[in-house]
Amino acid sequence: MEVDLLREKVILMPEKAIWFKSQKLLLVADLHFGKINHFRKSGIPVPAKANDKNTELLIDLLNQTKAERLVFLGDLFHSHYNEEWEVVGQIRKHFSDCSFELVLGNHDILSALQYERHSMIVYPTELRVGDFVFTHEPLGAVPVGLYNLSGHLHPGVQLTGTGKQSMTLPCFYFGKHHGILPAFGSFTGLARVSPKKEERIYVIANDKIIDYSNA
Repeated sequence: MEVDLLREKVILMPEKAIWFKSQKLLLVADLHFGKINHFRKSGIPVPAKANDKNTELLIDLLNQTKAERLVFLGDLFHSHYNEEWEVVGQIRKHFSDCSFELVLGNHDILSALQYERHSMIVYPTELRVGDFVFTHEPLGAVPVGLYNLSGHLHPGVQLTGTGKQSMTLPCFYFGKHHGILPAFGSFTGLARVSPKKEERIYVIANDKIIDYSNA
């Protein structure tokens, strides 16, 4: 689905990414690679196949868009090093013509050496591209003339059916000065949001994007 953001036309993708076609830039947030392995090592029974889903989705997006820049809005890796980090490295190696860039999030605690090993560009707090400022957590005050895109909150919307059954689905949120991407990782929670005046919400349901702004 194509939407306007601060004079820029971008494409919201059901894979929970934003595609800046004019910039050939793919934007994703909160992958939390390594989280499943981290839990499994702690004795928590988590299905390992969720790792494969995250990996396959990212590879599909890169193949589909032919992105020249892939920007992660923080929490690329969940915690301390485990073997899942080498999967990230294999993806990086395969798409060597694409620049992999990370705005550090609160879970990104790997050493600088690990990012260097996989030729990843790291930004400690923010990255500015044109009129956009990319961060992990939403900025409290957005500089005049700029629009802030972030992750961290894992936004979702609760939908209720005619039989009063309900479910919470991931969504994109866009306010006047900042927007929040859904968490890309399949093993993450959701924080419920509700649209207010002049805010737009786009829900991801069954591999489709639904405009929920006026619901």
